[in-house]
Amino acid sequence: MELDGEQYYNEQAMINKNNPLFPVFKLLAQEERIHANILERYSVQAEYDLTESEAYSRFKNVFANMDEFSVEIKSSPEQIDAYRLALEKERASIELYEKMQNDAKSDQDKTLFAFLVEQEKIHYRIFDDIIQHLIKAEQWVEDAEFGVREEY
Repeated sequence: MELDGEQYYNEQAMINKNNPLFPVFKLLAQEERIHANILERYSVQAEYDLTESEAYSRFKNVFANMDEFSVEIKSSPEQIDAYRLALEKERASIELYEKMQNDAKSDQDKTLFAFLVEQEKIHYRIFDDIIQHLIKAEQWVEDAEFGVREEY
């Protein structure tokens, strides 16, 4: 599953190679590879390191200049669907790792799966934020003259 995520994010990176999402997708692909390596080491009972993700803090830098983001990122149905698919993949990962955490027998196993749940929640939040920014930008353009809009 983690390797599938890595492949998917690398594909999305290539689709977004000319906009600010390229480094986000590359970072997420790298993180999925790290998760796969952790699970591979876990499966052969080798030591592994649970290093916290920097994805969300690095991702927030993409949105430092919101005007540039909304202009450069296309909100075509295909791309929003791709972000929603990524969101769904992250949700499925969260559910799987939560189940594995609940079924785990040892504290070490519980710690591993709790770590992976938190990492996947970070990835989920990234895609949720991307989708929300695109939807808000589209709504703002379409409905700017109607009513007061929330700050973002």
